[in-house]
Amino acid sequence: MIVIHGGHFSSLEGFYEEASSALMKDTDWKVGTLDGFDDILYGGFGVIDGKEEIEIIWKESQKSKENLGFNATREFYENKIRQGKPFNIELIQQKLDELTAGKGQTLFEILVEIIESHANIILRLE
Repeated sequence: MIVIHGGHFSSLEGFYEEASSALMKDTDWKVGTLDGFDDILYGGFGVIDGKEEIEIIWKESQKSKENLGFNATREFYENKIRQGKPFNIELIQQKLDELTAGKGQTLFEILVEIIESHANIILRLE
């Protein structure tokens, strides 16, 4: 069982720190991107060995849902657009437009989707 404490962070960077603490014990590698978070859930390093069944409990998930909601997601996309390369600006603008139109995913929803895409991981939001 792995516990992510939503009370320990209020930003995506804070989530990465919390996920690194929970999932990457005794390693030098830290989570720093959405793709990197997905990668560690495949296992083989950190606390997940491989395809064993894992339960992740996300405590105070409602707080995280608010912290990683519309405003944080809009800022996330706007920062990538400002940075330009190597980011695909057209794709990011499309995602920002979808978010603004009420059709896009928030960072919280993206993180939940990443976790749930791993068949061996059970996510419990508390």
